[in-house]
Amino acid sequence: MKKIITIFDGRNFSEGIFEFIKWQNATSPVLLTGVFLNAIDYATAWNYPMFLSGYLNTVVEDFDTIAANVQKFKNLCERNGIEYRVHEDIGTGVMELIRKETRFSDLLVMSGDFFYNDTFYIDPDSYLKDTLHESECPVLLLPDNFKAPVNNILAYDGSPASVYAIKQFSALFPAWRGNKTHIVYASTKGKEIPDRIYIEELAVRHFPNLIIDALQMDARKYFNTWLIDQQRSILVTGAYGRSSLSESLKNSFVSEIVMEHKIPVFVAHRH
Repeated sequence: MKKIITIFDGRNFSEGIFEFIKWQNATSPVLLTGVFLNAIDYATAWNYPMFLSGYLNTVVEDFDTIAANVQKFKNLCERNGIEYRVHEDIGTGVMELIRKETRFSDLLVMSGDFFYNDTFYIDPDSYLKDTLHESECPVLLLPDNFKAPVNNILAYDGSPASVYAIKQFSALFPAWRGNKTHIVYASTKGKEIPDRIYIEELAVRHFPNLIIDALQMDARKYFNTWLIDQQRSILVTGAYGRSSLSESLKNSFVSEIVMEHKIPVFVAHRH
């Protein structure tokens, strides 16, 4: 059994998350913890002044809608035989709760829409970075139209972070190991893949349908386009904003993929 935590914008219920949870629970039973936040919780969690002009599009919450979504969450869990816990009316301890829950969880699952909806702040990318940095377990960011992937894209740049993410992904999702799997290294200077023999020795033991791609491209310009062409894929990457895929991508590529709601993204880093 896995312990999974998911964070909801209380006014918006992610169907994509629940499709994933149902699939995961059918594969291997889970304990699911749902955290339901409102706009005040957001501001408290990331220590930003709520009422400063330009930060929040709105702070008016429909608490009846939040309560309805909590009840919907409970009903869906019970209907699908999913063991669950719920956190609501959190108050000032949001980030502390998230840190502690993720410390004792296998996976945090979030919708990309959490960061790009009309309740959140104008600069969602900084909140995405903060959440991925503060989480003490791997994070899976899902589009609302979730379908189980048939291709794994493992972003590799030779760093410990990228190798750690690959191992975590294999451990958490054994059902996806048999997918067609690309280890992708992007370089504009024709560089050899770092420690190629080592990463191949490791990865082929976990992913039998393995392809190693040294992409000769300007990753900043073309990687997202290449990635979107890989149908029904999931992107696996190391620590966000540090050494994921290549230095040139560190500030943009995950947030662009999430914002466009194209494919799931799995992010893992060591604390």
